[in-house]
Amino acid sequence: MRSRGLLMLFIAVIAGLAAVALAARWMQNQGGAKSRIAVATTDITIGGRISPEMVRLADWPEGSVPTGAFADGEKLDGRVVLQSVQRGEPLTEARLAPIGTKGGLSAVVPAGKRAMTVRVNDVVGVAGFALPGTFVDVMVNTQVDHAQRGDGSISKIVLERILVLAVAQESDRDSTKPVVVNAVTLEVTPRDAEILDLARSVGSLSLVLRNQTDAVAQAAGNGATKTEMLTGLPEAPAASAPAPAPVARAPRARAPVTVAAAPAPNGNCVEVIRGLSKVIECF
Repeated sequence: MRSRGLLMLFIAVIAGLAAVALAARWMQNQGGAKSRIAVATTDITIGGRISPEMVRLADWPEGSVPTGAFADGEKLDGRVVLQSVQRGEPLTEARLAPIGTKGGLSAVVPAGKRAMTVRVNDVVGVAGFALPGTFVDVMVNTQVDHAQRGDGSISKIVLERILVLAVAQESDRDSTKPVVVNAVTLEVTPRDAEILDLARSVGSLSLVLRNQTDAVAQAAGNGATKTEMLTGLPEAPAASAPAPAPVARAPRARAPVTVAAAPAPNGNCVEVIRGLSKVIECF
């Protein structure tokens, strides 16, 4: 009886092992064929250069291999990432700068754009919430000609939806913790760079944080003055000089036509015209 129980237990163990093996094979078949692609072994910040120890090959479902993935990790040596890469994420061509690009912030600046740094403080920099990857408007406070605006002081937004590339020397876009710094680097066009340089030279700058999904540019206003701030009413435009009244020209004088009184007819009379005069002579 005891030997029979041991036999049944042995058969149950064999059956369990067979079931596990079959289940593992079934799950492997369900996963389909595997490919080996390059993934990051550590977090890589934006603009960072890839070294061999940052990459390893990992199994990846063949039907889910990302476009532009690398099967050879050696091809990634020295490449620069355009986006932050987390550990375990695949490295693809779309996330890398062109071959030969040097690391750093210059690799992140798109073609046709420029990176320009402005000095800020805890107030100008929106209390440290102007982080890499956020968008800001640039406002300037300056003095204007009294002939243009009455009180001479004006605040105006001169640039809208400007991307923050870096704060101080930090360009990581994954961080959401506020950082109070003394310099912010902005992504601008060449024309925006000219406006920004002029604005910081003629007045004081302020950054205005905006929603990242708000891509609508507001209609450019005329700026706000002290009069508008205190009264709540728009300032009346400066009076323009009245246009000169047209000069009336006197009509051209005409020589009067003198008509001599006709004498009473007495004999033969002849009408004689001398210049503009007309007379009748009788004889």
